[in-house]
Amino acid sequence: MKLSVKSDYAARAVLGLARHFPSGEALRVQDLASEQNIPANYLVQILIELKAQGIARSVRGKEGGYLLARTPAEISLGDVLRAVHGTVFDTPALSDPDCAPELRGAWLRLQKTVEGAAESITFQQLLDESTAKEKMYYI
Repeated sequence: MKLSVKSDYAARAVLGLARHFPSGEALRVQDLASEQNIPANYLVQILIELKAQGIARSVRGKEGGYLLARTPAEISLGDVLRAVHGTVFDTPALSDPDCAPELRGAWLRLQKTVEGAAESITFQQLLDESTAKEKMYYI
């Protein structure tokens, strides 16, 4: 299984927005792109998809930009993957009538496991892990 660059960039974008969530201030695309090392033009496309799925929201005007539409605790890695790909894990074998039932069952188990794992990782957990690492370095 190989996730796309788009998946990585979308997760980076949400993590960047999650880091700024406490301030309540919208983050400009250029600033988020620079912080997360994502091409700005590509980031705009990703943010539009995240906005359509209720993960991000935009603010217009001089102080405009993007911020999370929900708290980091309410957004999972699975939410982000579904926003940019439609599913977390998919294989053509699941709908292929020629696929052996035993193999289809194995694919279904794998799909449930991957989706469950992606759902169990929230962006608040990622922020907490980052904070814990920072504290360890300063002890």
